[in-house]
Amino acid sequence: MSDFELPKELEPVQRKAVVLEWITIAYLISAVIFLALTLGQSQAMKAAWVEDLLSLLPAIAFLVANRLRRGGSSAKFPWGKHRAVTIAYLAASFALLVVGSLVFIDSALKLIALEHPPIGVIQLFGEEVWLGWPMLAALVWSAVPAFFLGRAKLKLADELHDKVLYADAEMNRADWMTAGAAMVGVLGIGIGWWWADGVAALFISLDIMRDGLRNVRAANHDLMDARPRTHDNSDFHPLVAEIEEHIDGLDWVEEGAVRLREEGHVFTGEVLVVPRDGEASMQRLSRLSDDVLEMSWKLYDVVVVPVEKLEVPRPGRD
Repeated sequence: MSDFELPKELEPVQRKAVVLEWITIAYLISAVIFLALTLGQSQAMKAAWVEDLLSLLPAIAFLVANRLRRGGSSAKFPWGKHRAVTIAYLAASFALLVVGSLVFIDSALKLIALEHPPIGVIQLFGEEVWLGWPMLAALVWSAVPAFFLGRAKLKLADELHDKVLYADAEMNRADWMTAGAAMVGVLGIGIGWWWADGVAALFISLDIMRDGLRNVRAANHDLMDARPRTHDNSDFHPLVAEIEEHIDGLDWVEEGAVRLREEGHVFTGEVLVVPRDGEASMQRLSRLSDDVLEMSWKLYDVVVVPVEKLEVPRPGRD
């Protein structure tokens, strides 16, 4: 087992992802400051501010995990530190869930209390200006860059099989949706619909909670060594089925099974085979191991084990 490095063709993709995360952090800090200066009493504005603040966590988690996972194997960490990526994914997903829950509880309480959030005026360049206009400007800044950053990260997350990057892209999506709903809330207050602000914040929170809960569940499954899934958790990863198909085509194998688990970007696990003649030469086992590892850069450490009979179900037949 050698220390893991991304394929050369993916190294520029990883560097681009790192640059995007540093841009994201700088941008979010500016958005948080701008929103804080125009916060007022709006619940939707508060939701947007809290979300942008917590949106820093996935970006930071990605950068920390990116540094740790390159540490290589050691006596203390014989399999390396790839799970740092999975831990970062859990942190990023939990941030989404916390944001949604806080916004939902706060907004619901305000609506139940029938609070009418006021939007006053401020002195700007010697003139009285309705605070709603600076609020809308801050929300536009909170929405537009987040939209494009999120779209850029989604493509990179697919190429890198990086769930932290995917969760961060989801957070950026939540950012611009939050900002859009907050604009509706601010404009609603401006025309006298006091409830529009709270309703907008509730809409925001439910969508964020849904994404957060789905990603927290997926991160926990990864930590519990569940069968690997695609970066967006929409389906099982096809590599397991591809390895099984390869095993089924070997004339010296009676039957086989594959057990893979995710460790950040990469998969590790075992290939169990029942030889037809009851024996398997080292040459055959070594060749099968090499063939499996060559199927994808995501396969980091796969052990081929000959057994008398299979006592584990094949994932494709569960």
